[in-house]
Amino acid sequence: MTFDFDWVDAFCDRAFGGNGCAVVHQGAELSDDICMAYVRETSLVECTFTGPSDVADVRVRYFLASREIPFAGHPTIATVAAMRARGLIGDGPLVLETGAGLVPVTVQGSRVTMTQIAPQFGAQVDTALVAAVGGGASPVTPKLPGGVTADDIISPPQLVSTGLPFVITVLKDRATLERLSFNPKALADLSVEMGSGTDMMEPFWCALEGFTDAGDTAARLLLAPPSPPEDPFTGSATGAMASYLWAQGLIDAPEFTAEQGHGLGRPGQAQVRVLGPRDAITGVEVAGDGFVLMSGTANLPHG
Repeated sequence: MTFDFDWVDAFCDRAFGGNGCAVVHQGAELSDDICMAYVRETSLVECTFTGPSDVADVRVRYFLASREIPFAGHPTIATVAAMRARGLIGDGPLVLETGAGLVPVTVQGSRVTMTQIAPQFGAQVDTALVAAVGGGASPVTPKLPGGVTADDIISPPQLVSTGLPFVITVLKDRATLERLSFNPKALADLSVEMGSGTDMMEPFWCALEGFTDAGDTAARLLLAPPSPPEDPFTGSATGAMASYLWAQGLIDAPEFTAEQGHGLGRPGQAQVRVLGPRDAITGVEVAGDGFVLMSGTANLPHG
């Protein structure tokens, strides 16, 4: 069957910035295997597949190369920007049905603002175990070239989700962030420690300074195969990070500018606002632009 698709660079307003996502319109009916194969074919981190909804304006399914996930941030920006560019929606509010629940969105031209759900704060995680994922030494693995140590982490890592769970890990500065290395064996050890029911993503690493003067935070997400080695911009983790920073008192104000992707030559930026007091966060607004890079049709097996 033939499906319309748009390839959108999210969290940027120009070609080849931010994070790319292919949006397959009316593809939510496709099988999991076809959706994952499509993601692998694009070599992107994630793709989305839309369809009708009985409870919202549109249903969105989110896929990695390895599995379906309940929610993702940059694909949400991309999906809405693609629909707006095609004239399927106009400016104003709409609601998305996702695996993480209903996600309110506001559209103004290429700018999309999503309100992620209230954070769920999970367990704090052993600092040395997390540091090992970033290239540090552990009881069973040596330190990788570059890499980080437990002393480079300035606040207890914690599992946080605003739709998708990440271990939020705050490093002492941007230079430390830039020398991360990825240890897949240590990630497997961390996953065993956290338990199989968490559907946990890789640790989300951040620093309390931007890549540019315009940013307040810088972040990286190093990924395990079959995904690409690094995610250029991670909107869902940005919401979880914002919740953690606000709840822990690591930022003075609930509004800030988040940056990611600069080391990959794909700079991305989000405007973030945490809703509610530090001890009773009700949601997180994450806003960014979406640039439609290319459009076409995909001939995909149905079933």
